[in-house]
Amino acid sequence: MADAAIDFPAAAAAALVAAALQEDLGTDRVDTAADLTAAAVVPADLPATARIVSRGPGVIAGLPAARLVFAALDPEVEWLSAVADGQYLAAGAPVLAVRGNARALLAAERTALNLLQRLSGVATLTAAFVAAVAGTRARITDTRKTTPGMRSLEKYAVRVGGGVNHRMGLHDAVLIKENHAASAGGVAAAVRQARAFLAHTQRSHVPVYAEARTLAEVEELRSSPPDRVMLDNMALADLATAVGRLRQLPVPPVVEATGGVNLATVRGVAETGVDLISVGALTHSAPALDLSLLFASVLV
Repeated sequence: MADAAIDFPAAAAAALVAAALQEDLGTDRVDTAADLTAAAVVPADLPATARIVSRGPGVIAGLPAARLVFAALDPEVEWLSAVADGQYLAAGAPVLAVRGNARALLAAERTALNLLQRLSGVATLTAAFVAAVAGTRARITDTRKTTPGMRSLEKYAVRVGGGVNHRMGLHDAVLIKENHAASAGGVAAAVRQARAFLAHTQRSHVPVYAEARTLAEVEELRSSPPDRVMLDNMALADLATAVGRLRQLPVPPVVEATGGVNLATVRGVAETGVDLISVGALTHSAPALDLSLLFASVLV
């Protein structure tokens, strides 16, 4: 189950829910009559109880977002029961039950399911990677390869699945990659320039990360170590060697392995001794968890 300290990004979720409902309803007004099918065949004042169940096994994430969707369509909706974000469910297990206006429940259905399925898929895949490295020092982290507009929520889902977050965006860390290094005259020179820039702009607290693709670049970085060294697409033997060399520094940087890691290879990467393993697939390739909403009762 997810740690209670995992913060849900409520403001980002509220903005996303509003945009998603506008997209689905075709209006910026929250109006259940915009659902033409329900308006045509469902009485306006009909109450109903709906249940969401999981059709496949997985880790649930995004229930607070789903709650925002239902409440937006029916402010008086009753939240009858729900599992907790972070809970693993078997196929067929109940996720939540709500009671409210039938038209509102139907208008909320797709947006609520889309969010739950997407975020639960991210949490489920993250949990699989976390389980694969259990017993090592390595933690699983995400990347910026997220769905536009959903980064805060997808990174929340990574935390729910037991992973940790990389930088949120371009604004909260310096991350020197090969193109930056080429522009600066080398990876160590880029680190020095970044440190000087941050000091000059009174942002010395901002961390500096640098990517190394070869053992030669690792040696460069030993002379000007960043806060984190990202070992990109290295063979296992080179990863282990790089970890050993970086651990010899008076203040060893955090060591991250990155690039092309999958469930079949992640254990071997973890056993090289790295601190972090970044996996872009957590957010760019996670399959959605299959969920379904059905009316449990309709009070005609």
